[in-house]
Amino acid sequence: MKKLMMFAASAALLLSGAASADQTLAQKNACMSCHGVDKKIVGPAFKDVAKKYAGDKEAHARLVAKVKTGGKGVWGQIPMPPSPQVKPEDAGKIIDWVLSLK
Repeated sequence: MKKLMMFAASAALLLSGAASADQTLAQKNACMSCHGVDKKIVGPAFKDVAKKYAGDKEAHARLVAKVKTGGKGVWGQIPMPPSPQVKPEDAGKIIDWVLSLK
């Protein structure tokens, strides 16, 4: 039982470390200037994005593209500016993290 609890704690630390690294990536790329994890700032909370796109198999690719090109109208009239400087692999990691925030 003790080994099982230690394994579970280790797994939780590893998973939180990955989420933490991807949150840091979101901060580094200024995503957190407009989005909070669990509260709306200018754009929607990341948890709300995860809920909206839960089960949508095309969401990942669509959201990665939105990071690069920007958009408006999905969450209101305030546009999301494009972020062409974000590397595609970084945008993918950030979107993976956002979609995991259920």
